[in-house]
Amino acid sequence: MQEQMKLSEAKEKYIQTWGTFATNWGINRTMAQVHALLLANGKPLSTDEVMEQLEISRGNANMNLRALIDWGIVKKEFVKGDRKEYFVAEKDIWYLFKQITKERRKREIEPVISFLEELKNIEDNDSQEAKEFIKLMDDFSSVTGKINNIMDLAIKSDDHWLVGKITNLLK
Repeated sequence: MQEQMKLSEAKEKYIQTWGTFATNWGINRTMAQVHALLLANGKPLSTDEVMEQLEISRGNANMNLRALIDWGIVKKEFVKGDRKEYFVAEKDIWYLFKQITKERRKREIEPVISFLEELKNIEDNDSQEAKEFIKLMDDFSSVTGKINNIMDLAIKSDDHWLVGKITNLLK
């Protein structure tokens, strides 16, 4: 039987572990920790609170909060009577998945597609070696295009539709 932990311990473990997991997906560890902290908190947090709870510098906190805003998964929220900026994370997990997928596609997949197209545009394309190289780039383009299409479907779908499609694929 698993031992129960205090809420504060569970939140801390979540924030630290989420940061570690994120590095496996190519996302900045601190950015993931800031996002996890905002997700797990019941109220908006100021930059000072983020700095204090994660023990990071103001510059690091500001840079990662701005990046999360750019990704569309964190918003500024104003607290009446306070001049500080406060931040809150989008809590709709399906929306988060779609936004992160959209950003990853823009930053990782779309540049690969452009790069592969550029590599196929070679002058001496009549030789056997050139034809083999172009075929290899076509094959890479095909797979990358399919990944891009899957990501596009996920971004445009609602949660019930995609779950149904994935379930059908797994049968």
